[in-house]
Amino acid sequence: MDWRDQLSGLKAELPEGENSPEAPKAENTKKQQKEPLRIELDKRKGKPATLISGFLGSDAELKELAKTLKIKCGVGGSSRDGEILIQGDFRIKVADLLLGFGFKVKKINFK
Repeated sequence: MDWRDQLSGLKAELPEGENSPEAPKAENTKKQQKEPLRIELDKRKGKPATLISGFLGSDAELKELAKTLKIKCGVGGSSRDGEILIQGDFRIKVADLLLGFGFKVKKINFK
């Protein structure tokens, strides 16, 4: 038995489920969020970083939104003090994702 056959047997035994995370529960946050989120490019130690600021919500909601954005972009980052930092230049992708989640977006330094 080949290792590929063993892996396909294991894959068949896995429970079915959703592989991608869902959009964060932003219904309460959208009601609180009257001003748009600011998306801009920033340089951190010479490397590009996408900075999302102006989030009005709890720290748990901020971390959940940051986690979703990091997974969708496939990169790392951090979240604190109402700001989300995504490593790399993902301004356009993050803006599209946030608009899809129902947030208003203010684009800063877009070409």
